[in-house]
Amino acid sequence: MRQLLLILLVVALASCMKVSDLTAETEYQMRDAGLLNHSEIKRANNWRLQADSYIYISQGLFIPLGHASARPNIVAEETFNAFVEYFPRLSLAPVPMGFEEALQAARHSGAHYLLYTRFAQGNDRIGNWDEFKTRKDSGARLGVDRGAIHLMLVEVGNGYLVDTANIRNRGGFLTFHNKKPEDMIRPPLRNYARRLLGLNP
Repeated sequence: MRQLLLILLVVALASCMKVSDLTAETEYQMRDAGLLNHSEIKRANNWRLQADSYIYISQGLFIPLGHASARPNIVAEETFNAFVEYFPRLSLAPVPMGFEEALQAARHSGAHYLLYTRFAQGNDRIGNWDEFKTRKDSGARLGVDRGAIHLMLVEVGNGYLVDTANIRNRGGFLTFHNKKPEDMIRPPLRNYARRLLGLNP
């Protein structure tokens, strides 16, 4: 009887997930349930880049709907910070610019690709007690932050649009304290960089 129980215990333990897999699955379920920050990336193509590709990163002049107080170049800066982990050859436009201006700047720098970003939308909800006291519309603005980012990946040599992506971010009920929509930008951009290299997100 003891041997049978021992065999069943060994089989049960052998069929269990690894701790890292169990942790990742738990985190995914908590994000999906809205307890942690959640991001969704929708790409037009499955274009892949080589790791030595030279990418010029720029942000458009568009002011995000619902979040005009966002720093003007925040998406480009966060994209650079996310991509530098995977692509060693990067340039960052110092200020937002129009698409044609960004394409010319990318050509002038000798880049292979232009990654043109836009902060499309932001919804900055109340995240701490001070904000609750100072905002007159606090009752209507309690909740988690949301945001949307658009990306265009363009081949600099011929101006060909090789990929577009739409990233939607949603804050979590356990992580909204003292947060802004721009605080959720970097993780999905790191995920997008991995996808461009063909790595698992």
